[in-house]
Amino acid sequence: MLQKIRRFAAYAFVALGATILVPAESTAEELAKNLFGSQKLPAATAARSYGFYSKGCFSGGVAIATDGPTWQAMRLSRNRRWGHPVMINLIEKLSREATADGWPGLLVGDISQPRGGPMLTGHASHQIGLDADIWLTPMPDRRLSASQRENMSATSMIRKGGLTVDERVWTSAHARLLKRAASYPEVERILVHPGIKKKLCDTVKGDRSWLRKVRPFWGHDYHFHIRIGCQPGSSGCKTQATVPPGDGCDKSLAWWFTEEPWRPNKNPDAPKARDLMTMASLPRECRAVLGAPEPVSEAAVTVGGSGTAVATAPTTNDGAGLIDPSAPPISASAYAATPDTGIPLPRPRPN
Repeated sequence: MLQKIRRFAAYAFVALGATILVPAESTAEELAKNLFGSQKLPAATAARSYGFYSKGCFSGGVAIATDGPTWQAMRLSRNRRWGHPVMINLIEKLSREATADGWPGLLVGDISQPRGGPMLTGHASHQIGLDADIWLTPMPDRRLSASQRENMSATSMIRKGGLTVDERVWTSAHARLLKRAASYPEVERILVHPGIKKKLCDTVKGDRSWLRKVRPFWGHDYHFHIRIGCQPGSSGCKTQATVPPGDGCDKSLAWWFTEEPWRPNKNPDAPKARDLMTMASLPRECRAVLGAPEPVSEAAVTVGGSGTAVATAPTTNDGAGLIDPSAPPISASAYAATPDTGIPLPRPRPN
């Protein structure tokens, strides 16, 4: 009866020419980038990725420390030091092993927001904790200040106004760094500027199998982009297409040195996907990710700068140092409150 009365009242207002005000949330959902961009800490649940690299979210994330023995994180104000535990562990491992190859240390760029999702600015991908940008600028032999991390420019490897590598800044150490990153089985793709791919194609001798993972893409002249595959336990994660066979030094690379890839955008004012994407566009699990509780602190879920993982899951026994996906999730220990055990009771002495 009450519903009939309300419906009749609404009709009466319309008949009298009145305007019915509908709450904004019922007609337009807030953009997902605003909701995910406002999160300061990850979802305190098991580590899982949902959706695709450019349309999704993730839970159980951890952060890489701002400073480590073989890395420094950049652009700290963006709060994009977060990723799936396997991604963060891999970056830490790359930083260590690259130093053995002669690289002085990593400058770590954007990984993901604490709970992933579309970003307020910048990347279309990096949404499910499985992407990371590593600068091609060697780490300095000093700790950078907060201001330097915000304002220091990365060095482009490409000649100004050209498409090929600037020989004044490119070194064999850059090639070794990319080879090391491609050597990990978790890594499915490494995105670089076409000129960098061409340089590798022209100069790499011996084993060239790792070149298959190195793919040319727009931008990526001052950093390279590491992408790992969907991890065990993430049934809602959508895989990407398999990398084509071969070393990629073929006609597909030659295309990048034609006019077609560099033609001006015919519709430069078209809105970007992140400016249209609402929660309805994302996997349904992303609502739960947004609503999940936070960990007790950022420190509890940060891979430590002393070279130890503050909130790490057990590693494999093969010495690789990678997180065992079958082990309990990081959230099982990192987010748990300290148990109240009370005073221990004495036990009878065995006979």
